[in-house]
Amino acid sequence: MGVLSIIATVVLVLAALVLIATVLLQPGESNGLGAIAGGAETFFGKSKAKTMEGKLALATKIAAGVFIVMALLIAAIG
Repeated sequence: MGVLSIIATVVLVLAALVLIATVLLQPGESNGLGAIAGGAETFFGKSKAKTMEGKLALATKIAAGVFIVMALLIAAIG
């Protein structure tokens, strides 16, 4: 097992843990059928990226990207 493989595995595990934590910290979307009647208008708010929910969503996307890249790298190496 090469050094690159070990480093990629450690980064993969860390990305998985960050991904799990950020998904669990996000609030649930329990709008139900209220979203059809106009409740979804708050989704397109201009200040959503500045809120904690927006930061968690960004962290989830970054962690998912790192996870996918590391998984493909490990598959290519091994």
